[in-house]
Amino acid sequence: MKEKRTVEALLLGFLLCTGMIVGAWLLADGLARFKALERTVTVKGLAERDVAADIAIWPIRFDVAADDLGALVSTLETQNAAVVDFLVSNGFGKKEISVSPPSVTDRQAQGFGDANRYRFRYAGNSTVSVYTGKIDLVRKARAKLGDLGARGIAVSGENYQAQTEYLYTGLNGIKPAMIEEATRNARAVAVKFAADSGSRLGKIKRASQGQFSIVDRDSNTPYMKKVRVVSTLEYYLAD
Repeated sequence: MKEKRTVEALLLGFLLCTGMIVGAWLLADGLARFKALERTVTVKGLAERDVAADIAIWPIRFDVAADDLGALVSTLETQNAAVVDFLVSNGFGKKEISVSPPSVTDRQAQGFGDANRYRFRYAGNSTVSVYTGKIDLVRKARAKLGDLGARGIAVSGENYQAQTEYLYTGLNGIKPAMIEEATRNARAVAVKFAADSGSRLGKIKRASQGQFSIVDRDSNTPYMKKVRVVSTLEYYLAD
């Protein structure tokens, strides 16, 4: 009986040891596989396009000064009409043109400054704006603003109050192709990295699309835009 119990104890010990060895091997193998899954590379892919603006917002602001308020307002109205005629004669439709209410300042009524240093008591300005998709016409007409000066209309220069804006509104039409290009470029970088490190590129672990940006291509051609997007992708690496 004693020998039988000894054999049983030895068998049980053997089974326990075998189980522990197998368990340790499975655990080590599982950890190795887990660590392999955690080997990743993060890359970025860039896509850029040069596109032409499809909307122009062109404000034409001009100034008038006078001692008689009624005469100043009348002059503003006359010059507003002259600017509208100028725009129509250069190919713009009246629906593309808007006239803002005039702004008039009484320099003597201001509570600051020396009104006597001004030649005229009243100063006024008005803005005629064009909202159009005719980019080429805007560029051509802007080159003819001297015609308004010849008619006695003091057009203000380009400043923050009267700056021509060029917009691009076709982003949705090119988004899919640009995202595909950015993703393709990112994958090419990841493949090269994996090859250089002696690994294979696995599946995507995580991906994020950056914000699209639209900026002037350069300061001399604001009617040309550069669209840009950067995609970030994280890939698994395998041996």
